[in-house]
Amino acid sequence: FYLIQHTVHCTMKGVPKGDRPVILTYHDIGLNHKSCFDSLFSHEDMQEIMQHFAVCHVDAPGQQEGANTFSTGYEYPSMDQLSETLPSILKHFGLKSVIGMAVGAGAYILSKFALDHPAMVEGLVLININPCAEGWMDWAAHKISGWTHAMPDMIISHLFGKEEIQQNHDLIGRYRHHIVNDMNQYNLQLFVKSYNSRRDLEIERPVPGGHTNVRTLKCPALLVVGDSSPAVDVVVECNTKLDPTKTTLLKVMPSASMTRLVRSRTASGSSVTSFDGNRSRSHTNEGRARAHTSDNQRRRSHTDNMDSSVDQAPKSTEVSC
Repeated sequence: FYLIQHTVHCTMKGVPKGDRPVILTYHDIGLNHKSCFDSLFSHEDMQEIMQHFAVCHVDAPGQQEGANTFSTGYEYPSMDQLSETLPSILKHFGLKSVIGMAVGAGAYILSKFALDHPAMVEGLVLININPCAEGWMDWAAHKISGWTHAMPDMIISHLFGKEEIQQNHDLIGRYRHHIVNDMNQYNLQLFVKSYNSRRDLEIERPVPGGHTNVRTLKCPALLVVGDSSPAVDVVVECNTKLDPTKTTLLKVMPSASMTRLVRSRTASGSSVTSFDGNRSRSHTNEGRARAHTSDNQRRRSHTDNMDSSVDQAPKSTEVSC
């Protein structure tokens, strides 16, 4: 997709099926669709979903693997402009609607797209969403840190909490290596600057009996954030601004092997349910063991008829808007 003289790189996995929505992903700063989503969509638990839905991965301009360096003076698109490329992407692939899945900067872009084109979005999974413009304190902090820290350090502090950075050296090392060696540094700086210059989405929680045309997400939305994530406060704040009948907040607590599900309710605000991650996993494994024989039989009988899109290699394309 051409933005002035450059393109947005898209990768389609599978074949869209009739009027069924496609899963559309958008990555965060410092990442591309591979480093952000490959491990998720390669997981065994995702394979059943992949049998039923095609996936369209979108890379922000210049962030894909092997991207050419933008020419000096190139004006990188704003977050608003990036969201406005998405209708053209859907049109090119013949898609009527999508289920969006995005992280950080990508979550902002997909949220803006859903606000402006609600009929095109059937649901959203937003990880580390920050719908707010960068405040003066944030702006000053970025300016100061920019004088004393290299770009990889700034991005690492955006992607991970302090506890993760201090304790999980192997993980942080892998991401730092990816940012330094796999990403085009000049293009990355432009994307980061665009994200830091974002405008407030100005979303507002609908009030029963109030205005029906308030600016809010019309589709079901799942907000996901880690308890120690640097984005935890803004994600919780975002949840308070969305329709409580359509929004779920999922806070993940890895240190305690716990997942806390916060479901917004119209009358009572939010209810909190906690469950032990290990306990739920062992329960799931028991269920799988009981169903193992019959499940294998079903899979064997179904193998010959399985949609060929599951095993189809991803196809990358660049199309003019």
